[in-house]
Amino acid sequence: MEIQWRKSSKSADDEGDACLELAEHDGEILMRESDHPGVVIHTTRVKLRAFLEGAKEGEFDNFA
Repeated sequence: MEIQWRKSSKSADDEGDACLELAEHDGEILMRESDHPGVVIHTTRVKLRAFLEGAKEGEFDNFA
């Protein structure tokens, strides 16, 4: 089965910048950057949801 990668419509721009793509395969969530498609991060829905909730709450806003 071929993996169906998806990206946000907000990622599309005229400059061709890279974006994050997500897919679901064998019960895992896969994530990659479009300009480095061979590097894939494997995670779960629970872990990704926890990360996204933390990001929405500003937990990662203070990187120097």
